[in-house]
Amino acid sequence: MKTALTIAGSDSSGGAGIQADLKTMLANGVYGMSAITALTAQNTTGVTDIMEVTPEFLQKQLDAVFTDIRPDAVKTGMVASGKLIRMIADRLTFYRAQNIVVDPVMVSTSGAKLIGEDAIEVLKAELFPLAALLTPNIPEAEVLSGCPIRSEKEMEEAATIISETYDCGVLLKGGHRVNDANDLLVKDTAVKWFAGRRISNPNTHGTGCTLSSAIASNLAKGMALEQAVDHAKRYISGALAAGLDLGKGSGPMDHGFAVRGEY
Repeated sequence: MKTALTIAGSDSSGGAGIQADLKTMLANGVYGMSAITALTAQNTTGVTDIMEVTPEFLQKQLDAVFTDIRPDAVKTGMVASGKLIRMIADRLTFYRAQNIVVDPVMVSTSGAKLIGEDAIEVLKAELFPLAALLTPNIPEAEVLSGCPIRSEKEMEEAATIISETYDCGVLLKGGHRVNDANDLLVKDTAVKWFAGRRISNPNTHGTGCTLSSAIASNLAKGMALEQAVDHAKRYISGALAAGLDLGKGSGPMDHGFAVRGEY
């Protein structure tokens, strides 16, 4: 069995963060492991508190994983401080980790900054150059490229700038400002659009975590990047279409919609 590691925060309500990542990895046929960057008290209506781990404890988690069950792919998610980002970059470099998918959790789809400017600079300088793929949303891509994005043409221009700057693939996720469900992959100057199913479901908590984890799972299984993205897009569409409805706010998806069996 292939293996994948998620480095991200914990979501106590189970819809995003490492909980979503591990569910996604299991559903996509790989053995999932985790290194937790922060504990959060949250549910479908919002986050009430966050407690970060120390860089030293994060290192111990990463060392424990890599020295025993080496991951075939790594996904990183929410990391709020520069100290933790530096530790992640240091350990991934030390262990020569492969198939690194970075979900740059920097700016929400509403435009709110989720981490400080210092942490963003460390992400750009130390973690992004290690990535096989970055998965920014449109506001994050505007920050990284320095360009406004209001059309599919501007999505292509921004994604190309980011890809060339960090020498990696970029999956720029569409949104209501440009389109509902179409995502753009740019790698080595090649441009590929992935049309998504438009699914009427307000419960979209954890979609970014889930997509990046599904891609990492597919890379761990040996898929080429374009195939890995295509399979991940189809998986997340199925999880949304299952119509799970939990909680009082924006609820989680059904990560196990395709899991069948006696148990």
